[in-house]
Amino acid sequence: MNTDVILPPHANGWSRRLVAAVLAALLGWSGAVFALPPHKLSVQYELSRNGTVMVELTETLTHDGKSYQIDSDARGKGLFALSNRGTVKRASRGTVEAGGIRPLEFRDQRGDRQAEFARFDWAKHQVVEERDGKSEATPIKGAMHDRLSFLWSFAFTPPAGAEIALEVADGRGVSRFRYAITGPEKLKTPAGEFDVMKLAKQREPGDERGTEVWLAVRHHFVPVRVLVVEKDGTRIDQLATRMASE
Repeated sequence: MNTDVILPPHANGWSRRLVAAVLAALLGWSGAVFALPPHKLSVQYELSRNGTVMVELTETLTHDGKSYQIDSDARGKGLFALSNRGTVKRASRGTVEAGGIRPLEFRDQRGDRQAEFARFDWAKHQVVEERDGKSEATPIKGAMHDRLSFLWSFAFTPPAGAEIALEVADGRGVSRFRYAITGPEKLKTPAGEFDVMKLAKQREPGDERGTEVWLAVRHHFVPVRVLVVEKDGTRIDQLATRMASE
């Protein structure tokens, strides 16, 4: 059996050694083979605002080794279930490449409002975003994902190095993010206890919104918790409650 850690081509030198050491420590092996995730992988979450559960969210990844689709279905609970505004459906589709996944289209449908799109044209190195009947093209200068493909991309390519820098398009604009990789940690959730790697957003000047992401190492690095802390201290916590695969 090959016991080398399979890392993305951009990870080299000390960053490769760091990731290999962390993975080996978390998995309890002298090395680990990084395999593609199951053809269908689904995670259910509860989203809470300052401790009060507001939304039930299900995200499902399906792929055949060549293409992928990620579907996200969020529905409000309690008072939030009484309005269409409490329903959000998002989807990302694209290709599975040797270095990970590459999005082609992101769709964001909020309640009964008109859907918003981000369409990635890799041949022209641009992303075209559509909203309210208008479109705008933005050059793709480096690594770019959409809101769904970013968090699920680690199921195909584990996080590497000390920091991840990328741009994210969501139909409303393109934002640039930097995340520091920390850990390892243990995390208890309603879905179970996980060995996790943690990503912490590095704030740029003027950015008063904090974001942290916990990835389950033994479960294809899927996100099992996402915590957003707003400028006023409001905490939006997305926590896994159930995980299933086929």
